[in-house]
This record gives sequence, structure tokens and C-alpha cells, in this order.
Amino acid sequence: MKFLAVKWLILTAAITIAAYLLDGIHVDGFSSALLTAAILGILNTFFKPILVLLTLPINILTLGLFTFVINALMLKMASGVISGFRVESFWAAIFGSIIISFVNWILSGLIRGKGEKGRGGQSTYIDLNHKGDDHWE
Repeated sequence: MKFLAVKWLILTAAITIAAYLLDGIHVDGFSSALLTAAILGILNTFFKPILVLLTLPINILTLGLFTFVINALMLKMASGVISGFRVESFWAAIFGSIIISFVNWILSGLIRGKGEKGRGGQSTYIDLNHKGDDHWE
């Protein structure tokens, strides 16, 4: 649960930074950015895998760069749902998706702990030595 809340705040920060850097993306306040991050999370969970699968040939041809177009589509869909979040053009959505992806990647990397298991963190292991028939230490 803590992991989900941290990822939600990271995405909120990424959306806020993208709105600050781009003229074509507008967020009315922190609550709008928080709600937009929640909607983006839901859209990315349910619709993005389907879109990636449907556009797999073009995604392979563009070496994965078409994923930014899919992310831009998710951003435009979120702007249609949230009244306090506006994306004015397709190119603003493209550049916004690039900025959000980059900031999300950087912030997620910065907060990831060394001892965190899974999701890219280092996992711990136990080294056992065989000491006889059925004896391990």
C-alpha cells in the first residue's frame, strides 16, 4: 500500500512538472494533479496494455517510440475526464508524455531503496553450506 501511495505522489509530481514546463498543459491545483495521477494510473492499468498489444507492429518498427504516442493518448483521455487538467494539443500531449515518463523514471530511481525486494531493487539471499547428510548451515 505504501508503494502505491509513493508511486501516486511521484506521478503527481511528474504531472505538475510537465504542466510547469509546457504551455499546452494546465493543472488548476494540487488536487487536480492528484486526481489526474489517479486517473492516469487507472487508464495505464486497464487500457495501455491493450493499446500496446494492438499497436505492437508499429511499436516494433519505431523501436518503442510509439509508446510515447500511446502515453499521449492516455494523457488526452485523462484531460477529457478531469475538469482541472487540460491538454491543448496533440504535440503538447506528446511532449508532456515524454516529460512525465522521464521525471517518473528519475524520481522512482531516486527513492528506490537498496534493500527493497522486487521492482528493480536488490534482493537479499541466504548462503547455505552443506555440512553432512541432511545438515545445512
